[in-house]
Amino acid sequence: MPFVKLVKTKAYFKRYQVKYRRRREGKTDYVARRGLVIQDKNKFGSPKYRLVVRLTNNFVLCQIIYTEINGDKVLAQASSAELPRYGLKVGLKNYAAAYATGLLIARRVLTKLKLADKYKGNTDVTGKVVKTETTNEYGKSHEFYVAKVAEDRKPFRVFLDVGIRATTTGARVFAAMKGAADGGLDIPHNEKRFPGYNRDSKEFKPEELKARIFGQHVQELQESILEDDSEQYETQFSQYVKNGIKPEQIPALLATVHANIRKDPSAAPKKPFKADKKKAHPNRLTLAQRKQRVVEKKQRRATELASKLGASADDDE
Repeated sequence: MPFVKLVKTKAYFKRYQVKYRRRREGKTDYVARRGLVIQDKNKFGSPKYRLVVRLTNNFVLCQIIYTEINGDKVLAQASSAELPRYGLKVGLKNYAAAYATGLLIARRVLTKLKLADKYKGNTDVTGKVVKTETTNEYGKSHEFYVAKVAEDRKPFRVFLDVGIRATTTGARVFAAMKGAADGGLDIPHNEKRFPGYNRDSKEFKPEELKARIFGQHVQELQESILEDDSEQYETQFSQYVKNGIKPEQIPALLATVHANIRKDPSAAPKKPFKADKKKAHPNRLTLAQRKQRVVEKKQRRATELASKLGASADDDE
């Protein structure tokens, strides 16, 4: 019999520590989270904000979150499910929708903090990465990713939180980040994960990113399919056909959506809850009523049993 080395001994299992539940479920990368929530000692007590971007099968979700000892607190949130209010009714999970959702969360949180007038962001979308460097009186330099216009209130800085998403070039989480940066938030980033960046030549073409932001890739796909097979186009892009959106109208539509978001980024007012009278629970019965129900039920059962016995006696005769 060959020699087998016993690796996991009793001592190993006695010292084994079970990982956190969300780590076991594969939902949270705690190494990345620790780096996102940890704060400098000289900034003790000041929140460290994160731009949390999550993608579902149908929508793009963005939240501004900060961490306290008793848990995470949400400062503001936006979803691509709100984009129909601004004119975009289809394609609520693609690259252009992710950019619009990031723009919406940026304008919404800046309006809440009364910074919307001072930091309007990049109103002329070119796809370029904006970065400025300033030096204070102590000679310490600081990088801002949105132009600093007010000495009393600096740009609102947040850090991108992608969760467990793969940070590949062209990912939609970076589209939401770019929308938030153009919306006026100060987010440390570079162009290496945007469409148009060439890893070999180290060159970045902002016009390719701009084309993605305005949905030109969707337009080109629709035009190519429409040219080859109109039936496939109507099947694959049935919602565009239903809403009367033609391929050449997509860039102008998204530009209108961006303008509408900047005009009113506030959340839609919640509708008052009205209970359905048909589904409302009736009043509870009293003890006398419950006893009366039992008596009536017994009488009904006795009547049914007597009728069945009478019917069976007639059949026997």
